[in-house]
Amino acid sequence: MKIINKHNFWGVVCTIYAMLSLGKILLEAVFQNVFGNDQKNLLTMFFLSLAAAFVLSQYYRFQQYPLLLCIAVQYMLLIACVMLITWISGRFEPLHEDAYRDMFLSFTIPYAIGVVVYYVSVFYEIKRANQDLKKIKENNGHDEK
Repeated sequence: MKIINKHNFWGVVCTIYAMLSLGKILLEAVFQNVFGNDQKNLLTMFFLSLAAAFVLSQYYRFQQYPLLLCIAVQYMLLIACVMLITWISGRFEPLHEDAYRDMFLSFTIPYAIGVVVYYVSVFYEIKRANQDLKKIKENNGHDEK
């Protein structure tokens, strides 16, 4: 079991919140036969978050390509999924006339914020790791003399 500390606190909070929310949806669906728009929206947000996290986690496979190209391709894949999900849901229930625009905005704005935060943190970690390596090399160089 992980010890909760200042470095993982918000990650643990978000994980617990997600599990409780998904559990609540499942329990309401099974025991109360309640599965309305709120539950559908929460599940849609969860699955879109899952897809976005998965796509972002694959960056290491495409590091040889320019960052902006990688971000653009990741976004295009995800927005295509969002539009496909919207289209499929439109086959089962009527959509609002602005459904595609609303889904586009509802996904794009948080995703753009998330991408900025993610890549800034990745580059910060890389910079910090490079500084640590430089210190190690400097210390090893002094030890050998």
